[in-house]
Amino acid sequence: MTATMNTWWLFIGHEEIKIELKQLEDEGRDPAPVKAGLERLLKLSGDELRLPKNQEKAGELFDRARTLKMRKGYEFDEPSDLKSIRKLRPRGPRKYARRLPDKVLLDRITAAWTARCCGCLLGRAPIEGARSWEMEGFLKMTGQWPLRDYFRFGVRGKAAREYPKFTAGAHLDTIDHMPVDDDTNYTTTGFLLVKQRGADFAPRDAADFWMMNIPLLATCTAERVAYRNFAMNLAPPDSATFRNPFREWIGAQIRADAFGYLNAGDPQRAAEFGWRDASISHVKNGIYGEMWAAAMIAAAPYCETFEEIIRVGLSEIPRTSRLHAAVSEVLDWRKRGLTYEAAVQKIHDRWDEQFHHDWCHTITNAVIVAVGLLWGEDDFGTSICRAVTPGYDTDCNAATIGSVFGMRYGTEALPEKWTRKINNTLKTSLVGYETVRLDQIARETWELARKIR
Repeated sequence: MTATMNTWWLFIGHEEIKIELKQLEDEGRDPAPVKAGLERLLKLSGDELRLPKNQEKAGELFDRARTLKMRKGYEFDEPSDLKSIRKLRPRGPRKYARRLPDKVLLDRITAAWTARCCGCLLGRAPIEGARSWEMEGFLKMTGQWPLRDYFRFGVRGKAAREYPKFTAGAHLDTIDHMPVDDDTNYTTTGFLLVKQRGADFAPRDAADFWMMNIPLLATCTAERVAYRNFAMNLAPPDSATFRNPFREWIGAQIRADAFGYLNAGDPQRAAEFGWRDASISHVKNGIYGEMWAAAMIAAAPYCETFEEIIRVGLSEIPRTSRLHAAVSEVLDWRKRGLTYEAAVQKIHDRWDEQFHHDWCHTITNAVIVAVGLLWGEDDFGTSICRAVTPGYDTDCNAATIGSVFGMRYGTEALPEKWTRKINNTLKTSLVGYETVRLDQIARETWELARKIR
């Protein structure tokens, strides 16, 4: 018997075509020259679409899509190169003159690593991928609504029968470490990339690091497409655009954190590190998401409010972008006095939780991060819980909030009920860091930050 290789991801499928059509609309391109052809392919069965002749046709249409003209009257200006991005930024602090004392900086970095892991653990599978109404139904039925602690999955009776995919996570009730996860893998990757290649690393260095250190099938969506493109000898920035319908998804935003830790007090350089990393797999708002998150994390110890932190992040991306507009609107919601519930409803009114493109897009999830920070009542648990219960990419959003919160407040602001579950232990897929103490990797990050500043 011949074994079947796991190569399904190499094909352009129905979902990729639907996402490409929506992505073209989002970024302001006129899809008319390719729309009819792509819609014809959508009418084929899965087996028919995977035939070589139809894959070739799909590839040709995706290639044409890269060159489509912008629609007349499109209101946003969204470059992907760093020089043009910087020309369109609002005013910002760029860099803070005051340095944190070494002891304080070490504590903030330790808190950020720890809080990122706690947030990620709260929102990871089986919660990641669940819809908000399923989550709410399960939590209400099991007496856990509104969410104030880690999910308790080991339930019986009606809840177990109605929500079997949640109860399958019962092993998480007694877990004593942060398991391997892409969100924390990429934080470790960012740290190791700078450690090995230096503060002047280039996008090609990031691509090389991936191929040498990250298993191909450990990547997803835009990262997996970019990895495939590296193997085809397509260097950045082409690796981000060639047949990549996921080019504005959240994958780059979740890779920002180490760049913020390493550049505390220097949001501009943190954002630049984020740009160098994001440009290998993403464009436009996909890039901006990583720059925004990195800048927020770098600025967090120096800001008085989460609103200020969010605005510093926005100061490193184009004011003419969809991401800037969407997050600015969240700031306006808060100013107008909207309740948390009303803010979440606005998110669900605008983005379809059941459509993967909306579920995993940078902008959708950046908005949820902003909501979690602004309506989190300056409390760690409230902040990460309010990033998870709206749904969408739950572990990514709570993890990002963890980094921002930890960098702002330090370890004393992290209640033991959240930290004890991970037992100061992180597991990753990175060689030499398969199992690592969080205080150890935080100290290494601190030492590297001092070295490159």
